[in-house]
Amino acid sequence: MTQTVVTSHKKKVVIGFDQPFCIIGERINPTGRKKLAAEMASGDFSTVERDALAQVQAGASMLDVNAGIPLADEPEILAQTIKLVQELTDVPLSIDSSIVKALERGLEVYQGKALVNSVTGEEERLEEVLPLIKKHNAAVVAISNDETGISEDPDVRFAVAKKIVERAQDHGIPKEDVVVDPLVMPIGALGNAGKQAFHILNRLRNELGVNSTCGASNVSFGLPNRHGLNSIFLAMAAGAGMTSAIMNPLHEPEMTGVMAADVLMGVDKDCLRWIKKFREPTQAAGEGGEGRRERRRRRAGA
Repeated sequence: MTQTVVTSHKKKVVIGFDQPFCIIGERINPTGRKKLAAEMASGDFSTVERDALAQVQAGASMLDVNAGIPLADEPEILAQTIKLVQELTDVPLSIDSSIVKALERGLEVYQGKALVNSVTGEEERLEEVLPLIKKHNAAVVAISNDETGISEDPDVRFAVAKKIVERAQDHGIPKEDVVVDPLVMPIGALGNAGKQAFHILNRLRNELGVNSTCGASNVSFGLPNRHGLNSIFLAMAAGAGMTSAIMNPLHEPEMTGVMAADVLMGVDKDCLRWIKKFREPTQAAGEGGEGRRERRRRRAGA
C-alpha cells in the first residue's frame, strides 16, 4: 500500500489507503477572510494562534498554512506563520502558496518533512516546484490542471495527474510523495461532479496507486445544507479512494462523515474511535438499579 509520510519536529503522520482518513485543517488561510488578512499583514497572529489550536483540538491530523495576502510580503509572512504554528502545535503542516518564492521560504524554516501545496501540470510550474520538493525532501500536492485549464473530462484530469507523477519520478521524487488533488467541481453547477470525482479517485487508487486530497467544501458551493452534503461526499469519496481532505475540522457533520468512513473502510479497528466519540455515558450500577426499580414500581401502580 502506498504511504505518504509527512512529519513535524515532533510527530509523524501517514496518509494511506490502510490509514485513518487524514484531515488537513484549512482555516489558516486569509483568502476570503478580510479581518484575518489584515491581521496577518500587520503582524498580528492572534487569530492564527486560535485557529491552529482549535483545529488540532477538533481532530485535524495536519494544518494547511496559507499567507496569500495581496500587496503583502507573502514569503516572509508565510515563514513567520509556519514558525509560530510549529511552536504552538506538533502536527505536520501543508505549506500552501501559488508563489514559488513563498514555498521556498516556507520550506527553509520548516522543521520536518512538509507537504507542499501545490504543483500543477503546467510545464513552467513543474520545472520550478519539483526541484524544490526534491531539495527539501518534501511531499507535494499535484493539482490536475495544466496550460489548457481544468477539463470537465475526469479522464483528462487523470492524464494530467499521471503526467505530474511521472515528472516527479524523473526528478527523483517517488510516487509515495505525490498526493493528487483531482479538482472537485461544485455539483450545483456541474450535476455529475460527484460521479466525476469518484471515477478519477478510483483510477488514482487502482491504476496510479497514489494518495489523494481535495478542497472538500468545493462540492457543495452555492447549495443549502452544505455541511450535510459535504459529510456524505467525504464518506463516499473515501470509499472511492480518497485518503485526505483539506477541510474545516470545526464542522461536526463533516467530521462525523470522515469518522463513519473510517469505520466502514475498516481502518477504525473494532470501531473504537467511533464508540469513544459517540457512546452514551453509562449510569453507575447503583443508580441504574434504582432507576429500574422505580420504573417497575410505576408500572405496577399503573
